[in-house]
Amino acid sequence: MAQLNDVLTAISHPTRRAIITRLANGPARFLDIAEPFDVALNAITKHLKLLERAGLIEREKQGREVLISLRPEALRIVADWVHEYERFWTKKLDAFQGYFKQQQRSKK
Repeated sequence: MAQLNDVLTAISHPTRRAIITRLANGPARFLDIAEPFDVALNAITKHLKLLERAGLIEREKQGREVLISLRPEALRIVADWVHEYERFWTKKLDAFQGYFKQQQRSKK
């Protein structure tokens, strides 16, 4: 449950979601990630640390550069959690639909 909380916290901010979207296209350098945002580099560093703590990104040193990559596996935890509620609501809506159809038949 702790990792689910970390991932949900990480994806709760629009800047971090934008970073995830950027990294879905492939690894990037820090400055390439920071470039489209009108915030201090320190703020981007904090966002990246939060994403890294949640297991959503990893850093890899290649020569003098550090490439940051997306680790989408961590999003599976959220998808699985949401899927449980999808089954719950599907069951409830199916029951409601059955009740509604029964009411329609009773009126005829």
